[in-house]
Amino acid sequence: MPHFEFAIVDSNILAALGLQQILTDLLPVGEVRTFISFDELQAADQGQFAHYFVASRIYFEHTAFFRENARRSIVLVNGDLQISGVPTLNVCQTEKALVKSILALHRMGHPGSKMPMLSQPSEPLLSAREVEVAILLAKGYINKEIADRLSISVTTVITHRKNIMEKLHARSLADIIIYVVMNGLVDVGEL
Repeated sequence: MPHFEFAIVDSNILAALGLQQILTDLLPVGEVRTFISFDELQAADQGQFAHYFVASRIYFEHTAFFRENARRSIVLVNGDLQISGVPTLNVCQTEKALVKSILALHRMGHPGSKMPMLSQPSEPLLSAREVEVAILLAKGYINKEIADRLSISVTTVITHRKNIMEKLHARSLADIIIYVVMNGLVDVGEL
C-alpha cells in the first residue's frame, strides 16, 4: 500500500493539530506533519509531500513557492475567500462540513476516484441495519426521524448508534460520515 505525506503549514498550532487529526482519520495511509512556519517546512521538504495545507497568510508571504506547487497546495482560509488557480479550504466551519469539503477536494483532485488513498476494510464492519442507520445519521437525521423512517423504536436506533460508534472506533459523527463516504454508501453531494 502506498504511503503519502501531507504538510500543514500554519502558525496556529491548535488549528493545525485539529486539521491534522481530521486528515489522519481521512487518510490513514498517509502521514500528516505540521509546521508552524514556512522556514520549518522548507527545512523538512524534500519533495515528498503530496499536498501542502497552508494558512493564507503564509501562502501570500511565499506565493512563488506555492504557485510552483499549485497542484499540491491547498490554502486554508477563514470564510469563503477564493484564490484564483488554487484550491481553498474554509477552516471556519463545523467538523462535518470540513470533512465534506476535504472529501470534495479529494474527488476534485482525483475525478471518478473511489478514494484510492483511503483504506477500506475487506469485510463490512456494520450489519445491514447499522449501515442504514449510519447513512441516515450522516445525512443529518436525528434519532426520532431515523426510528420513524426505519419503523423501529428510538431505543433501537440508540443501540445501533452505540454499536456503530464502537465498531468504527468513532469519536464523533464526522467519523461516521467518513466511513459511509469512504465505503461508497453515500456520495458527498447527498450530505
